[in-house]
Amino acid sequence: MALKRDDSLWKGILESVCDDFLRFMFAEAENLFDFQREFEFLDKELEELFPSDEGQAPKFVDKLVKVYTQQGKEEWILIHIEVQGYRDTDFARRMFTYFYRILDKHGKPVTSIAVFTDSNPNYHPTEYSYEFLGTRNLFSFNTYKIIEQDEALLLGNENPFAIVVLTTLLAIQKKKLDDENLYALKFSLARRLLSRQLPRKKVSDLLTFLQYYVRFADPAYSVKFEESIASLSDKSATMGIQEMIIDRARKEGLQKGIEQGLETAKTSIVKNLILAMTVSDSQIAAIAEVPVAFVKEIRQKLGK
Repeated sequence: MALKRDDSLWKGILESVCDDFLRFMFAEAENLFDFQREFEFLDKELEELFPSDEGQAPKFVDKLVKVYTQQGKEEWILIHIEVQGYRDTDFARRMFTYFYRILDKHGKPVTSIAVFTDSNPNYHPTEYSYEFLGTRNLFSFNTYKIIEQDEALLLGNENPFAIVVLTTLLAIQKKKLDDENLYALKFSLARRLLSRQLPRKKVSDLLTFLQYYVRFADPAYSVKFEESIASLSDKSATMGIQEMIIDRARKEGLQKGIEQGLETAKTSIVKNLILAMTVSDSQIAAIAEVPVAFVKEIRQKLGK
């Protein structure tokens, strides 16, 4: 059974657990970075440095992070993170292009990290080399291939980013699972996460990633999983998931509305909420700004 995964969630989770990500990737992180200062995410600037209309391969997820160091209050570096989910023969050159454009603009130390989430064990670029008429260049970058990781070691790792890696491993290695077995594995990860003493916002964001990165084929299992999480934690810990669903339902519906009209948008929002959430018809009606009868009619058509 093919399972859907939502790669766009990587962009948000990298911001939510950026401190844990850096500790996960760099053994000397505590001595290198000033975690008391907020990170600055320069994604818009990254898009300007590397416009999508240059004919390059489509990007998966990339982040540019401004991080202050322990050397002083005005000392900072830039960390370029690229999450790559498919084989791209031009990937290493693209990493080099990012690097020199970032370095040229800011004149600050830059490090590059590639996280590979694909399922191809033979795909793992680590450097870009160039040679022409006596001119040579070798650019190496940090890499982390998720499919190569030891699941047992990750389960014993207290760093919250390990949950992100384990969730991605689930997507890569367990594609033939049925919904019941997938539910059992996801619930086990959720229980492990909720047993840790982590900030509520971070728990909520990690649960969102776990819930929606790999989706169940049957929406009923999404409901079952959400109810199971609620039984393990207080209500506020799962609010981030519901807020995300509502926001996504609205955005998807509004996009359809632009293309097909307001009625289609509201129908889409209601359908998304019925399939994804365990809320009453009156709550859905309030969120979508439609009559309760409209919600009931759609629910009846969906057989829910």
